[in-house]
Amino acid sequence: MTAVTVSETYRVVVFRGARLALGIRPGQRLRVLVYEGRVELISERDIREACDLLGPLDTMVPRDGDRT
Repeated sequence: MTAVTVSETYRVVVFRGARLALGIRPGQRLRVLVYEGRVELISERDIREACDLLGPLDTMVPRDGDRT
Protein backbone atom coordinates (compact mmCIF):
# COMPACT_ATOMS: atom_id res chain seq x y z
CA MET A 1 0.00 0.00 0.00
CA THR A 2 1.33 3.45 -0.91
CA ALA A 3 0.68 6.49 1.28
CA VAL A 4 -0.12 9.89 -0.23
CA THR A 5 -0.07 13.38 1.24
CA VAL A 6 -2.99 15.77 0.89
CA SER A 7 -1.81 19.15 -0.45
CA GLU A 8 -2.86 22.53 0.93
CA THR A 9 -5.50 22.63 -1.85
CA TYR A 10 -6.78 19.16 -0.79
CA ARG A 11 -5.37 17.36 -3.80
CA VAL A 12 -3.73 13.93 -3.89
CA VAL A 13 -1.64 12.23 -6.54
CA VAL A 14 -2.58 8.81 -7.93
CA PHE A 15 0.77 7.15 -8.42
CA ARG A 16 1.86 5.69 -11.75
CA GLY A 17 1.52 2.04 -10.73
CA ALA A 18 -2.09 2.56 -9.67
CA ARG A 19 -2.89 4.61 -12.79
CA LEU A 20 -1.51 1.91 -15.06
CA ALA A 21 -3.21 -0.93 -13.17
CA LEU A 22 -6.58 0.85 -13.31
CA GLY A 23 -6.24 2.40 -16.77
CA ILE A 24 -6.73 5.95 -15.47
CA ARG A 25 -6.04 8.62 -18.11
CA PRO A 26 -5.60 12.42 -17.87
CA GLY A 27 -8.98 14.16 -17.90
CA GLN A 28 -10.86 11.02 -16.88
CA ARG A 29 -13.58 11.53 -14.29
CA LEU A 30 -13.61 9.61 -11.02
CA ARG A 31 -16.53 9.41 -8.61
CA VAL A 32 -15.70 10.00 -4.94
CA LEU A 33 -17.50 7.75 -2.50
CA VAL A 34 -17.20 8.02 1.28
CA TYR A 35 -17.91 4.60 2.75
CA GLU A 36 -17.38 3.34 6.30
CA GLY A 37 -14.74 5.93 7.15
CA ARG A 38 -12.77 5.68 3.91
CA VAL A 39 -12.67 7.38 0.52
CA GLU A 40 -13.07 5.30 -2.64
CA LEU A 41 -12.46 6.56 -6.17
CA ILE A 42 -14.63 4.92 -8.81
CA SER A 43 -13.90 5.36 -12.50
CA GLU A 44 -16.75 6.75 -14.58
CA ARG A 45 -17.04 4.71 -17.73
CA ASP A 46 -18.29 5.83 -21.08
CA ILE A 47 -21.77 4.44 -21.77
CA ARG A 48 -20.44 2.73 -24.91
CA GLU A 49 -17.92 0.86 -22.74
CA ALA A 50 -20.71 -0.30 -20.45
CA CYS A 51 -22.73 -1.58 -23.40
CA ASP A 52 -19.78 -3.69 -24.52
CA LEU A 53 -19.71 -5.52 -21.18
CA LEU A 54 -22.69 -7.68 -22.14
CA GLY A 55 -21.55 -8.38 -25.66
CA PRO A 56 -24.01 -8.77 -28.52
CA LEU A 57 -27.55 -9.36 -27.34
CA ASP A 58 -30.10 -11.46 -29.19
CA THR A 59 -33.15 -9.20 -29.43
CA MET A 60 -35.26 -11.72 -31.33
CA VAL A 61 -38.14 -12.79 -29.08
CA PRO A 62 -40.69 -15.46 -29.97
CA ARG A 63 -44.02 -13.69 -30.51
CA ASP A 64 -47.60 -14.84 -30.67
CA GLY A 65 -49.08 -15.13 -34.15
CA ASP A 66 -51.23 -12.02 -33.75
CA ARG A 67 -48.21 -9.81 -32.87
CA THR A 68 -45.81 -8.36 -35.41
